[in-house]
Amino acid sequence: MTKSELIQHIAEQNPHLYHRDVERIVTTIFDEISNALADGNRVELRGFGAFSVKHRDARVGRNPRTGESVEVDSKHIPFFKTGKQLRERLNNGVDSE
Repeated sequence: MTKSELIQHIAEQNPHLYHRDVERIVTTIFDEISNALADGNRVELRGFGAFSVKHRDARVGRNPRTGESVEVDSKHIPFFKTGKQLRERLNNGVDSE
């Protein structure tokens, strides 16, 4: 599901809300999660999961085409860990509708 599909789905489920308001809400939520992660914070959505940032140390990698060694810089990557309720829902095959 893309962001625009998510907005459309939420708007259809909530006809009392304007489409532009749903779009603003979804964008604000994603912006707040992104800002929190950029600040090094963890974002937990109970039952859904937790977003956090992990640090990867610098390392020596290999160019798969030439086999040549390549220095890979250290970096921060986003990480998502599913919540218990989401895991159970996925593993028990509960339909989303």
